[in-house]
Amino acid sequence: MQNLTAALAARKQQQLYRVRQTLQGAQGTQVRIDGRVYLSFCSNDYLGLASDPRLVEALKEGADRFGVGSGAAHLVSGHSYAHQALEDDLAAFTGRPRVLLFSTGYMANLGVISALVDRHGRVFEDRLNHASLVDAAALSRARLVRYPHNDMDRLREKLSRVSKGMRLVASDGIFSMDGDCAPVAELARLATGHGAWLLVDDAHGLGVLGEQGRGWFLDQLPAVPDNALLMATLGKGLGTFGAFVAGSEALIETLIQQARTFIYTTAPPPAIAWASRTALRLVREGDHLRARLRERVQYFRDGARELDLPLMASGTPIQPLLVGDAGAALRLSECLRAQGLLVTAIRPPTVPEGTARLRITLSAAHEAVQIDRLLETVAACLEGDSLAAR
Repeated sequence: MQNLTAALAARKQQQLYRVRQTLQGAQGTQVRIDGRVYLSFCSNDYLGLASDPRLVEALKEGADRFGVGSGAAHLVSGHSYAHQALEDDLAAFTGRPRVLLFSTGYMANLGVISALVDRHGRVFEDRLNHASLVDAAALSRARLVRYPHNDMDRLREKLSRVSKGMRLVASDGIFSMDGDCAPVAELARLATGHGAWLLVDDAHGLGVLGEQGRGWFLDQLPAVPDNALLMATLGKGLGTFGAFVAGSEALIETLIQQARTFIYTTAPPPAIAWASRTALRLVREGDHLRARLRERVQYFRDGARELDLPLMASGTPIQPLLVGDAGAALRLSECLRAQGLLVTAIRPPTVPEGTARLRITLSAAHEAVQIDRLLETVAACLEGDSLAAR
């Protein structure tokens, strides 16, 4: 117990302590915390669907029809018509033979990699991959081989050194802390050429990028090879909850038989799956939302450039403002909060040492006047005495 207390104290001293925010209402561009309303720029609700009345009604309809809890794992008695219908809808949407639902993207990545690669294999991963992909490699007991961020020459070099055992290349599609995109077509070419699986986590692309919001993976791979797997989540662009893996018939059957994070857990509430079918329809019909989101991203970047704010290179709704020092990033976040704006400071170990940042995320629901307020307040906080040493 004393060791835990000392470790927590050290984390606080290093400016790395995390604290939850308790929202007192619905997710949106404005949220209420401790009785105060904040303008929020830290949600992944990119299209503003999380509180859409049509999704609320669909969720109510699903609860009326299917109840609340699923009651069991998918392979026992928890797989409902709502789950199956959503899987069928997602398969049609992605153009893949089959889809398998998982409770979260984290569990999907763990399940896929541990089902396909064992201790005799190797998993090749981008240095900036999401923690779930890194943890999945550890769970599989395969050898983890890291390559520099988006460096296809180094990946090619590392793949060429291995001629035996199962191989899998894993990458974020849109990197969640940097907002940039993986070279998916080159990843697929390298994985195919070296007899490896390719897993792309398109959690931040689905609904946001590509034709009808099909995401970065499918936008870059109009003809998807059988060795390429798509994982995406429903809790960001779609505004609901859950995740799925899309792939070949044989792949999905293999995951049903071998993915422990699918087999040994209770199925998600069927009402959520039912609401996700409506969310998927709204995404398909949401070109106007994606156009508005692109406009908001460009408006923000243009304003930041005029103010000489240290933005990282990103054309997606994830707009990192690089600060460097963890303490300075935390102070900047706190300064914004004092002015009624909610923006999260991202610090190590989530990002590498020396690259602490504010992770600013934009939504189609944000208004230009709200973005103006954010830009003006960030600039004012950066000029304040408390942050002069940054």
